[in-house]
Amino acid sequence: GKELRGYFASPIAYIVIGFFALLYGWFFYVPLSFFNRQSMQMGAEMGGALNINQALIAPMLTNATVVILFVMPMITMRTYSEEKRSGTIELLLTSPLTDTQIILGKFIGAMGLYVAMLAVTLIHAGILFLYGNPEWKPLATGYLGLLLMGGCFLSVGLLISSLTKNQIVAGMVTFAVFLMLWVINWIGTFVGPTTQAVLSHLSITDHFDDFARGVLDTKHLVYYLSFISLGLFLTAKSVDSERWRG
Repeated sequence: GKELRGYFASPIAYIVIGFFALLYGWFFYVPLSFFNRQSMQMGAEMGGALNINQALIAPMLTNATVVILFVMPMITMRTYSEEKRSGTIELLLTSPLTDTQIILGKFIGAMGLYVAMLAVTLIHAGILFLYGNPEWKPLATGYLGLLLMGGCFLSVGLLISSLTKNQIVAGMVTFAVFLMLWVINWIGTFVGPTTQAVLSHLSITDHFDDFARGVLDTKHLVYYLSFISLGLFLTAKSVDSERWRG
């Protein structure tokens, strides 16, 4: 609760949500206008209709992952680095809270802000249901995928923030790591099939594709939950070493 209140007590939450809503709104408008043009053409030419799930929902969810890539570093960059810079990290580390409680508190607070961001996009989903007849399953699994992917990004961001005092450095390094996780499957296309298979398995976006199509596969759930657990475990180790140094 304290962490989440901290976000909304400062301008950061409103800037992040506003920035996210603006980018996401643009990414929603582009496929929507394309869909309208295409369906009008198809209706005029052969009386056919485009599949709203393929033409709109999948691109909408995939575009959301692009926006997350840019917005997430803004959420995590000051979680620990600001506490280190201002000296409040000592108060935190000498409090009766365990490392696990501290880390989970920060993670849940950041997830709370992320959920608030995603809640804005329900307006766009509502528009689709108001004017069209989309399937609910790809939307439901898509939002679950977005929550899991966001959790991965947040766990990495918390780890990086715990390693530096400078929040700008934390933000830039976090973005660079996110980008690497993003393009790793693209890099795989230039190497052999075995390496490509490994890189594809590591890619944070490849595991999202099925969610956007309405497919719930346990291997993707295991990947994301393992990723989050590893990120939080390494953050705990980083905070623990800070406690010993302190």
